[in-house]
Amino acid sequence: MSQSLTTPALLRKGLLRQLFSGACMQRWNDKLRPCHLAELDKQGHKMLVANLLWSRTCRPPMPSEQDYALAREIIEGALFDYLYRTVITDIKPPLFYRIQEKQEHYARLTDYVISTLAPVLSPLEGFWERFQRWHRERDSHPQARSMLRAAHLFASRWEFQLIAPLNGFDREIPAIAATMERELQELCPEVTGLADILDQEKAIGHLASFCGQLRFQVRWTQVPRIPSTSVLGHMFLVGSLAYLFTLTFPACDARLVNNFFCGLYHDLPELLTRDIISPVKQSSSELARLIRACEDEELRTRILDPLERAGEEVLVRHLRYYLGLDAGSEFSQRVFLDGEVLTIPDFAELHRERNSTALHPVDGHIVKACDLLGAYLEAYESIMGGISSRTLTNALFRLTTQLLDTDKVPQCMHMDSLLADFD
Repeated sequence: MSQSLTTPALLRKGLLRQLFSGACMQRWNDKLRPCHLAELDKQGHKMLVANLLWSRTCRPPMPSEQDYALAREIIEGALFDYLYRTVITDIKPPLFYRIQEKQEHYARLTDYVISTLAPVLSPLEGFWERFQRWHRERDSHPQARSMLRAAHLFASRWEFQLIAPLNGFDREIPAIAATMERELQELCPEVTGLADILDQEKAIGHLASFCGQLRFQVRWTQVPRIPSTSVLGHMFLVGSLAYLFTLTFPACDARLVNNFFCGLYHDLPELLTRDIISPVKQSSSELARLIRACEDEELRTRILDPLERAGEEVLVRHLRYYLGLDAGSEFSQRVFLDGEVLTIPDFAELHRERNSTALHPVDGHIVKACDLLGAYLEAYESIMGGISSRTLTNALFRLTTQLLDTDKVPQCMHMDSLLADFD
């Protein structure tokens, strides 16, 4: 299927900063907290859980067209809700839910959010129209909304279980706990797999809870930054960027979905090996191979093997594909054909000849560029916030050079014009 690579530059600085703003949004900020709980991190955990729920609805061995269509509704619904939340950050959830109950009040708030986000979202025409419909037609996409609601409650409850022991003096705590449990149990009959995910004795439930620990792993650990970001928040940011960039050129549903989930999962091994900074990983090819081998072994013994023994073959196949375990790297260009993973060396070849849902394509080069861009945003926002260092300025220069390398970053991402916005 031949497709043109000529596309306009639609992603700009304003949208990227809006996506990143969740790193500054503190959750449970009226409670005593044992650690920093950021909205960006919560979104990452929510979408990892949403992916686990979605995997329970998929046909083996790889998703069908209908499965990918549902996944797009889930991903876009999550992005729509998150972007809405970045605008109304000062409204506490209980008050927001009360506003939602009053159609007239909610419509006014939605009009305000839409007018606020129009400058950054309107260039993405289809995405922008779907964003507005999602918030104005709240009865649409019931299956995706139920799965997102379940994933949201799971991630919120996970955070709540961290803070509850420290807030024994707070009379709201028992009511919050009871409400979360009741709402999750009410969703179990309609959301396939939710009951198993709530059970930490099951392999899939253990993984869902285990993934939350990625919020404890701070990036750039030896470099003071504001805001401080975690591996979990970075994963969500990379997945979101990969999805939005893929939207800007003709791409099949499988490509959009796989690019998001590849970005979302790309640092999952750090749950097992901790964050190893790029200069150390890249200091020698032998060390890079050793680290990769250790990551693969830890993934196999601690995550994939338990899932396989528990009968989660579909999820294991998905995870192996997102992480590039059968393609050499999570950043490889790849398709799935006749039961085998095939690597495609050239981005243009994948775009022009392999852009078909039946081939389950993944743009590893897009995901890698978004990984670099996520790191760029982390350094840039800290410097703009007044916390700088030689390490950060050197990193910003290095990342800029890498992002402008057209041999590695697809030209259709228009990275030159995007980075010009940041000058």
